[in-house]
Amino acid sequence: MRVKLPYGRTGVETTLPDRQTTVVEPLHVPGVDDPLKLLCESLREPVHGKTLRDTVTHGQTVAVAVCGNAPAEPQLLMVQAVMAELADKVVPADVTVVVAGGRKDGRGLDAFAHRFSKMTPCPRVVYHDADDAEKLIWLGEHGRLVPVWLNRDWFESDIRITAGVVEPHAFAGFSGSPRLVAPGLVGAQTAISLHSPARVGHPAATWGNIRGNPVHEDMRAVVAAVGNVDFALDVLLNRDREIIVSFGGSLFHVHAEACRTAHELALCTVRGRYEVVVTSNMGYPGDRSLYECIPALVAAESVTKPGGTVVLVAECGDDIAGAGSSDILLGTKTADLSNRLQAHLTSDEGSAQALTKILSKVHVIVYSRHLDGGALAGIGVGHSSDVNSTISRLVMEAGPTARVCVLPEGGRTIPYRVG
Repeated sequence: MRVKLPYGRTGVETTLPDRQTTVVEPLHVPGVDDPLKLLCESLREPVHGKTLRDTVTHGQTVAVAVCGNAPAEPQLLMVQAVMAELADKVVPADVTVVVAGGRKDGRGLDAFAHRFSKMTPCPRVVYHDADDAEKLIWLGEHGRLVPVWLNRDWFESDIRITAGVVEPHAFAGFSGSPRLVAPGLVGAQTAISLHSPARVGHPAATWGNIRGNPVHEDMRAVVAAVGNVDFALDVLLNRDREIIVSFGGSLFHVHAEACRTAHELALCTVRGRYEVVVTSNMGYPGDRSLYECIPALVAAESVTKPGGTVVLVAECGDDIAGAGSSDILLGTKTADLSNRLQAHLTSDEGSAQALTKILSKVHVIVYSRHLDGGALAGIGVGHSSDVNSTISRLVMEAGPTARVCVLPEGGRTIPYRVG
């Protein structure tokens, strides 16, 4: 059996034993023919609350929050739709795109400024920095005693709009508009609190679940108290990163509808656990670093037998935890991984905890032509330079009754085990 897995901007062909292999994929829905038209309809026909035009009055300033890790094309279309809908109400100079989360490697702002410079008219672009105290405003404690610092550009805008992509999330249940605000636009200490060991380690803080999830609940509490979101626009994408459905309106109603639909599309029945699981995080930009591939690893671990092996196919052109950061992880022992990652990536240390948990249950091997095997070994992760040889070896070592599961879209799949 040959299966092509997403890898960077191209892909990788894998060869797997026919009789022993099960391929598990979410339901594929073709992208809409006219995504800009669909987005504009969502702005005019909200699932709940006012239309976008009825929300904005002439002369107001507008901030649009987008995700620093989302694919470029859907983001451009979402911002384009918002600006087109408000063309006769606000001037382009009064529209600011606030990039939530993302990397802090010095290239982020330039990359996004270039991305949105292609638009006519072109909005102003600012890149949120969770560590820049001068650009944060203190708003008190909310939820379960979460100390909240919020991005000042966002808070001081007259109208605040979120433009999110909803997909399963390792411990918050789902991504999307609420996460664009918290942790996306908060200070480092706020993010650390939201992703505390007690919250992330809770049994309900898991892939594709928002019910009783303390990470999700406190995230919502912060957003409800200080997020000041006037209009939310959430979309779902298919494996080709095309928009398949869009929801607009009041934030929590929009996100609930988007999560319900995402759950229906992503939920896949899987029979038991497997000795070997092969997965990817849908290629670029989802596999720019090992850190960003944690969603695929979480999904894979959930169907891997304890002590089994997950093979992650990921380009990781930005190294282990993001551009220029691999040196901080050299020589790190698995037990120290969470603390070391947190020290470098304070805005999302919950993912570091998730990775530590995965490594305590299963072996992880990464196929990447960019990563250094020595650096991976330092955090307890194996390296493969030939994915097919690695899979063949693992299957042989596991024995003739070994079963193999392939999750080509690991970051978009919610495996539901039966039996």
